[in-house]
Amino acid sequence: MKFTTLACELEDGILIIRLNRPDHLNAFTLEMADDLIAAFRWASEDDAVRAVIVTATGRAFCAGMDLAIGGNAFGLDESRQPDLAYMRDATRADGRDGVRDEGGRVTLAIFDCKKPVIAAINGAAVGIGATMTLAMDVRMASEKARMGFVFGKLGIVPEACSSWFLPRLVGPQQALEWVLSAEIFDAEEGRCAGLFRSVHAPESLLDDARALARKFVENRSPVAVALARQMMWRNTAQPHPVEAHRIDSLAMFYTSIGDGKEGVAAFLEKRQPVFAGKASQMPDFFPWQSN
Repeated sequence: MKFTTLACELEDGILIIRLNRPDHLNAFTLEMADDLIAAFRWASEDDAVRAVIVTATGRAFCAGMDLAIGGNAFGLDESRQPDLAYMRDATRADGRDGVRDEGGRVTLAIFDCKKPVIAAINGAAVGIGATMTLAMDVRMASEKARMGFVFGKLGIVPEACSSWFLPRLVGPQQALEWVLSAEIFDAEEGRCAGLFRSVHAPESLLDDARALARKFVENRSPVAVALARQMMWRNTAQPHPVEAHRIDSLAMFYTSIGDGKEGVAAFLEKRQPVFAGKASQMPDFFPWQSN
């Protein structure tokens, strides 16, 4: 697929998505939102894609929203007066409506993706540049990376579903400190807090991300990977472990009669498995929760 604000390359099943507005420090636009949503939907359904790495061209990852677009800086329709009842009806709507947060549309597309997603944060990531990475499964940072949830400096609030993701990743106390202070922090602070998996030399970041992606997909069932990813994200928000038990049971049942048969046979025969399952053909119970 071709995009205006992204550069994509697919090699050996690993899709590299680069935010590609380097002259603007990869600042986020409404067009970039549409491009990212389309890219993740493509990646989710295309069986040639086994894993996704998100990085950026140039010295920044994403400098936040491009505030020079004119009108409402966040692309919202100021003539509207939405309420919670509207949002409960509208959150399943597809496309831009002048009310829904565009960053949230992006992170929901990432959340719904059937493939593992790794952020390779090569430089500054602030605002939506920070919050879009929270829905990704792993965040790897360059030594040059800087991150900030800077919304308070603009008189606005965190977006992109970050109030759901960030406390789950680092705990409420750290999430509140970063959000309320609106300060920029470096890669090592992010690693110590558990937000970043690891910190890398700039020249090795992408290669290290590729190596991790290969661990996720080589000799792995695409169906089992997709189910496991969604189970980890969705079941942690269930009100009682019995709900996770119900989903685990269905997932175990259908994988055991699918790629699980090949996995067991390969183990007993001391060979590498050849899995036939496709992430584009999931069991009927998937997905078990709607947004």
